[in-house]
Amino acid sequence: MTDRLATRIEDARDDLIALTQSLLRVPTLNPPGAHYRDICEDLATRLALSGFETHLVRATGAPGDSDAYPRWNLVARREGARPGQCVHFNSHIDVVEVGAGWTRDPFGAELDGDRIYGRGACDMKGGLAASILAAEAFLIEHPDFAGAIEISGTADEESGGYGGVAYLAEQGWFDPDRVHHVIIPEPLGKDRICLGHRGGWWAEIETKGEIAHGAMPFLGDCAIRHMGAVLDAFERDLFPALAARRTEMPVIPDGARSSTMNINAIHGGQPEEPEDSTSLPVHCVPDSCRITIDRRFLIEEGIEAVEAEMRGLLDGLKARRANFDYELREINRVIPSMTDPAAPVVMTLEAAIAETLGSKAQHVASPGSYDQKHIDRIGRLKNCVAYGPGKLELAHKPDEWISVTDMLESARVMARVLEKLLLTD
Repeated sequence: MTDRLATRIEDARDDLIALTQSLLRVPTLNPPGAHYRDICEDLATRLALSGFETHLVRATGAPGDSDAYPRWNLVARREGARPGQCVHFNSHIDVVEVGAGWTRDPFGAELDGDRIYGRGACDMKGGLAASILAAEAFLIEHPDFAGAIEISGTADEESGGYGGVAYLAEQGWFDPDRVHHVIIPEPLGKDRICLGHRGGWWAEIETKGEIAHGAMPFLGDCAIRHMGAVLDAFERDLFPALAARRTEMPVIPDGARSSTMNINAIHGGQPEEPEDSTSLPVHCVPDSCRITIDRRFLIEEGIEAVEAEMRGLLDGLKARRANFDYELREINRVIPSMTDPAAPVVMTLEAAIAETLGSKAQHVASPGSYDQKHIDRIGRLKNCVAYGPGKLELAHKPDEWISVTDMLESARVMARVLEKLLLTD
């Protein structure tokens, strides 16, 4: 890295803090998908000052898009002085619900020492701010670069990315003829390169029963008891089998090297009354019970085997349990994604981390999916990784924070990547 570029980034510390704080103070909560256009317009105004051509793109008709909560995205592009390759930094603008347990204002963007606190600080508005700072510093020092730089702020990653990167990929924004290298500044750590992620299969299982008077349950058939048998089979057979499987992907943390499944929700019988209700429960045997499952699977397993395993467990219960009946409905599926460690963006980041931080980059994979899946599968662009500041363990937690020092060091790495890819003789 040129000394002047490194110094320029270090000198921009206060600007980086202010930019991060301004992003955090826009409460882009998903659900419902609030203030997307507000933050996109703020980003467009900022990037236009550095010569970026900005485009606000609404994902019309995508899941979640509505007149009340339109799914807005920003794509900004700055052309170089001559032809060359395009480096694209993609960050999602949405944040998850606040949740309980905060000791600070989740949208106050409080600076305390080296940390900025707020919902979305590490996941991933800090990474977005770092990529903007890197690009702006690079453009000042190297205005005659070759190729193009793109920065995008996209919607709905926290709910699958279908109103964001998936829509943009369908529209050709990530076509490999116009974009050549993609870096997603997810919070995997300043010396880690994330090559991909595990797969995901979300489904709903419903057990059936027969309604009857609660005082005479023998005249009905309790769907919740049938679901209890499903949960027992999970504990007895499925969970031990999942824990025994291990992947060769470098997934972090170590527990995610195995297959996992989370039971997200369970609903059965009489709906819950409002908290202020004084009603007593009705006397009915429940005729339906539903659970939603979040099955994270390994690249070695395959989606067909994952679904077949679940159906096999449920069919086994149907064969041996009286009156057991079920429905299995798929909600969504994500195929695992894995970038070749020898891909140009990986090797360039490795060199930039070594030269900038003086450390050897660690290759990792994410336990959960992120927008690389859409760039890979829909955009057909394989030269894509996640790299950004922050601690993954802080994502979605109360008192989420990002280190200013980590953002600055990641920005230096990103700027060095731009030098390596866009400065040609």
